[in-house]
Amino acid sequence: MTHLNTRITLLQHRLQSISTITEYLKKIDQRFFWYRLAAFLGAWVLAILTRFLFPGAAWIWVLAGMFVVFLVVVFFHRQLDRQRQHYQNAQEWLTQQVARASLDWEHLPDLPAQPVNPDHPFMNDLNLVGERSLLQLVDTCATRGGQERLHAWFLQPDLSYERITQRQNVVKELLELPGFRTRLMLIGWQIRQDFKGLWDDQGIFHWLKGHAAQRSIKRLLVLLSFLAGLNYALLALNLLAGWQAYWQFSLILYLGVYFFHYRTYESTFQDAYQLSKDLQPLEKSLVFLETYPARQGSQLAGLLSAVKQSDQRPSSYLRKILMISSAASLQNNQILSLLVNALLPWDIFFAYLLDGFKQKLNQRLPAWLNVWYQAEGLTALANFAYLNPEYRFPVIRDSITQPVLTAKGLGHPLIAKSARVVNDFSFSDLGEVALISGSNMSGKSTFLRTLGVNLTLAYAGTVVNADQMQISILRLFTCIQISDSLKDGFSYFYAEVRRLKKLLTWLEESEQTAVFYLIDEIFQGTNHEERRIGSLAYLKSLVNANGVGAISTHDIELSKMADIELRIQNYNFQDSVEDGKMSFDYRLRPGPSPTTNALKIMAIEGLPVEEGSS
Repeated sequence: MTHLNTRITLLQHRLQSISTITEYLKKIDQRFFWYRLAAFLGAWVLAILTRFLFPGAAWIWVLAGMFVVFLVVVFFHRQLDRQRQHYQNAQEWLTQQVARASLDWEHLPDLPAQPVNPDHPFMNDLNLVGERSLLQLVDTCATRGGQERLHAWFLQPDLSYERITQRQNVVKELLELPGFRTRLMLIGWQIRQDFKGLWDDQGIFHWLKGHAAQRSIKRLLVLLSFLAGLNYALLALNLLAGWQAYWQFSLILYLGVYFFHYRTYESTFQDAYQLSKDLQPLEKSLVFLETYPARQGSQLAGLLSAVKQSDQRPSSYLRKILMISSAASLQNNQILSLLVNALLPWDIFFAYLLDGFKQKLNQRLPAWLNVWYQAEGLTALANFAYLNPEYRFPVIRDSITQPVLTAKGLGHPLIAKSARVVNDFSFSDLGEVALISGSNMSGKSTFLRTLGVNLTLAYAGTVVNADQMQISILRLFTCIQISDSLKDGFSYFYAEVRRLKKLLTWLEESEQTAVFYLIDEIFQGTNHEERRIGSLAYLKSLVNANGVGAISTHDIELSKMADIELRIQNYNFQDSVEDGKMSFDYRLRPGPSPTTNALKIMAIEGLPVEEGSS
């Protein structure tokens, strides 16, 4: 049994155990309905019987006692319901873990639609976004910010050696901290369930950017507090010293000032309610990050330092704000709110407190959220490494050294292990070009994507699908899946020409980071003779340029360039016919392809082929 199968089996055993507990708790939960009904009806039945059998008010005590029993049943039911929900979340999360490890796409959540950007250097060619994509497999984030951070590491990589290696070191640490990873992802799973999707910080920042009326609210609060105090003083003098009811006039003045400035505090409840709703998930996650005992001096401790500073701990601020929000929610009960505010400036007071905390939160929240988003993205990368124990962390080089790239046992992470074929590959120095020839369906395009996907994983900071990989930092550029644009009036061939021109521009930028390029079936949008002439000229321009790359081709003539240019290396994928069917082993071999298979495929499918040509 492989390491991957062992990991999947372990997850399935955990899932089975959790599922058993969940089903047991569901059965108990169903019984509690009858317990609550029995306690409620029993209270009235016993009270009625006591009323007729015993004189006096004994029935009232029986009713009160049974009401206490009912409340106890409700309390334990709620405790059970929370526990059942916890196990159900764990069950659903483990189901996804098994799906991620076994590439069961049907049980993975869909990603939000990613707009196609034809100018992106590689996004559209490597199955990074969309259905059955790398990010759908890796992304476990529960927040929009965490997801954007993770997607940026894949799609807009910051090719800084320090940042890449720092992420890689944190991911290595998190790989050894299953408790941290699991807890953060389970909190995230609950957040996704509560919000029916990703949590977004737009609500909080919209509130924070609102008009701050701290000074005007303070003046109003002082005035109303004085008038409220005057009301009580005049009332006391009226009741105790026999004064006239002057408090009636001060009360009218108090209420007049209060309602005249109604707009100052009318949104207090709505702000408090929305803030409380937005802050609840924030509190759960940030308090966990704040209290997690990260080893001193570790990479994780450095990441969490912003939420562990004694004067800026999220828990103290968030709990106070939630408390204020709960108090301000009195505004939801109009009658009670009117009575309370007639006695003292309740809404004004909590509007003042909320506005004060707004300023404090505005200063600290961005740093807290940055920690949470970073932790979510890095946990997703570490979880990917955990679910693929046979993958390895690549060695990233700070400078271009020989070999530029070397990989052993390189495979495609989006292909099931049972069907995946791995190959060795390397580039010695800049300016080299690998020509990969072979027949249709032999694996050329898949191999190009294999190179690109693994480079993307390496620069994101996680493991790659290889037994060993060393790579210099290179800018990735692909030309694999070109599409024409009816809107812009571009044909397929013209779109491909523009794409290849952009690659040459990148390669000519000698002061920039070197380029790693992947080109599939160069100039396939034109006739054979023009394709051959154009391909030969383009290939010559790539040799000795500021980059390395691989080009797939059907054109056997193009492979002959290696005979006159030492920096061009030929590789090929081969095929064979067995029992009238095409067979491929997807093994990369040195040298040009010795065969083609177009006529073979035509003949196998029953199309007319000249005798002897196949």
